[in-house]
Amino acid sequence: MRARAILVSKIGGGLIRCQLRNVHVSKEESHKRLHRYLNDHLAGSVAAIELIDNLISSHPHDRFGKFFRDLRNEIHSDQEKLRYLIRKVGAEESAIRKAGAWLAEKLGRTKFGDTDDSIELLGALEGLALGITGKRLFWRSLETISANFPGLQGTDFNVLEERAQAQFSWVEDLRIQIVREAFRA
Repeated sequence: MRARAILVSKIGGGLIRCQLRNVHVSKEESHKRLHRYLNDHLAGSVAAIELIDNLISSHPHDRFGKFFRDLRNEIHSDQEKLRYLIRKVGAEESAIRKAGAWLAEKLGRTKFGDTDDSIELLGALEGLALGITGKRLFWRSLETISANFPGLQGTDFNVLEERAQAQFSWVEDLRIQIVREAFRA
């Protein structure tokens, strides 16, 4: 299987030149890369759900509670689809990556500890927006390579990408609302 590698070199004056070059990647290595890629995104979904669970516990009955419960259900559904794909391509879930994501979310709570504070909530929403954007790009990438991996075939990645875009829009709408409230003069 052919892949492209990026060769980066410094030209001078702080300029960097990037060149694409073809490299040969064995089928086995290509599958290993796919397994890591899938597991990296599974770990990201674990961290997102942990963060959302924290937000739900901070906002069980206020105007944000239903929003975060609905978002959690959406992300959980995507996570289950990803778990299915991991099994379908013959990979195993990486306990180490999931544990790392769990720990990173716990450490992140020190930054987003008081999600009753609008600035802390804003940071949490921005983190979720970044993760959802990554997920949207992930689904697009899987669509792009699905012809090379039978285990990915038969999945409508365009629908998953559209779901991620909708999730981003929901989070972005709330984020803008919080920005206005946090910086109201």
